[in-house]
Formats: sequence, structure tokens, C-alpha cells
Amino acid sequence: MPTSLITGGAGFIGSHLVQELIIMNHKVIVLDDLSGGLERNIPREARFINGSITDHQLLTNIFSDNKIDYIYHLAAYAAEGLSHYIKSYNYQNNVVGSVNLINKAVKHSVKCFVFTSSIAVYGNQASPMTEQMVPIPEDSYGIAKYTVEQELRISKEMFDLNYIIFRPHNVYGERQNISDKYRNVVGIFMNQLIKGEPLTVFGDGSQTRAFSYVRDVAPLIAQSVTHADWYEEIFNIGSDYAISVKDLAGLVMKAMEMSGAIKYLEQRNEVQHAYSSHEKIKKYLSHIESTKLEQGLKKMAEWAKKTSHQPTIKMKHLEITKNLPSFWK
Repeated sequence: MPTSLITGGAGFIGSHLVQELIIMNHKVIVLDDLSGGLERNIPREARFINGSITDHQLLTNIFSDNKIDYIYHLAAYAAEGLSHYIKSYNYQNNVVGSVNLINKAVKHSVKCFVFTSSIAVYGNQASPMTEQMVPIPEDSYGIAKYTVEQELRISKEMFDLNYIIFRPHNVYGERQNISDKYRNVVGIFMNQLIKGEPLTVFGDGSQTRAFSYVRDVAPLIAQSVTHADWYEEIFNIGSDYAISVKDLAGLVMKAMEMSGAIKYLEQRNEVQHAYSSHEKIKKYLSHIESTKLEQGLKKMAEWAKKTSHQPTIKMKHLEITKNLPSFWK
């Protein structure tokens, strides 16, 4: 039975990944500091360790006490737009913490390091974005993700550490933290409807994204280590269907069976159109699940309406306030 360490396993995508690995008969260890996840998300079959990837001693103890076969690294502070204003916090958590894990993976001969990056690495390039594009990230979050990708590349060259990189985008679904006002627009919209508040849209809502249902994405990440030909590859994963944020608001209201007003806010600094091509991974797999947006939103809405949610948490680590959107102040 292989042993897999999942960082961020109490979080949204991470907890779904844990479920998939348990089905695959992995022994699963979850490392999560619960800054964004919930302990209730973790399947009881997994072992939970409350802690951070920035804690050197904790990582030393985990790897000394367990023979880790695979690392699935999802732990990150993933508020892309906010990352401009929390640069130090962003790099400490998303780069330094990741390098701590890479070091342990090399020292303890981990068989494969699976990393969830982001299409944020592409920046403001023409969509659909492909893996052949040279990344030009537009924000500190994207820079951090691309930095870790490069560390994995040179760790393979120097130390023969196998890795797989996934670049998912705009993943939504059950267990998403809908109380987080800084990220995940589907969750933000659902939370605002539940609270009877207007749906807030930056600019005119014409910016487009492709929204990916979590149960389509998690199995691909989980099963990747069984495909030796995926090693040292980078894959975009997610939906092929792009939609404007304004149109998304209408679909969320329909899924929630609630109506609400739309409040347009000042335009923020963000990529206008961001969605990716998935032709590469389709060459490796004969079938990939693709849940229609309306169906996925309905499933998430049913969950959201019957689940107790955390109160909105204000970011306490703001390092820069210049040009900070007023809605975030």
C-alpha cells in the first residue's frame, strides 16, 4: 500500500483528492494548517496532522516517521488578485513552503511530486492558453506558482526527482469556502445570495473564465502517479467552456433558485480573458469527465444551501494598500 502525503488536504480540492486516493487504496497523511480548510472535510480513513509546510521541524518529523511514496502538494494561499498586496506572505507560503517540501522529497527519495500550479502562470496571453506557451505571470501568485514549477524542473535535473505539474483553473464545487471574499467567484456569488446581498462584479463583467467542476479535476490528479509517461509533464486541466462573469452570475442565481441584484464595482487589475486548451491531456487519456456548468452549479448549490459556513475572514496580512480595490478594504 503506497503512502501519500497531501498538503492542503483539508481544503476544497485537497479533500476531494484525499477521497480519490483512499479509493485507490493509498495510505493518506493530510498536512494542513486549517487556514482555509476544515477538519470536517477530511475523510476519517486519512491521518490528519495540523501544521504548516513552513514548519521545518514538523516536516522533518513527518518524513522521519513515515516512508512517503508520493507527495501531492496543494497547500497554498490562492487569492490571485490579492497577491499583489501580500507579496511577502504569498512568497513565504507558496514558494518557501513548497521548497521545504521539495527538499524533503529529494532527501527521502519520494517517487513522484505532484504539484497543483495554476493557469495564472500564463498571465495576459491569448486564450486558449497552451502548455507550449512561455509563462509570463501578471501577479505575485502566478510568479510563485511558476517559481515552484522551475524548482521542480531543476530538482529533476540535479536529483532525479520525478514530478507532474497540473495547471487547473477556476475550480468550483462542494466544500469550497464560500465565505472567502477574496477568491472563487462562484462561492462568493452563492454566499452573497444566501445573505441577501447584491452580487458584486468587477468592471462590467465581460471578463471570461472557464469554470471546472472539482469532481472532474480531482480524479485526474489522484491517478496521475500511476502513469509513468506523465512524469515530467505539465498539463492544463479543467473545463473547455468559457463564460463571462456577468453571465455566470445569472447561472448561479438559477442554480440557487434565488434572484439578486448585480452591483458593479471598479475594474481591478486582472487578466480579461483566461481559459486554457486541454488538447495535451486528451492525447494521454481516451476519456475525461466534463460536467456541464449548469449541472455542476446545481450540485454545489444544493450543498451550499444545506451546509453551515464559516464567517467571512478579513485578510490580516495586508502589506500594501496602495491601489487596493475599495471592496477589499
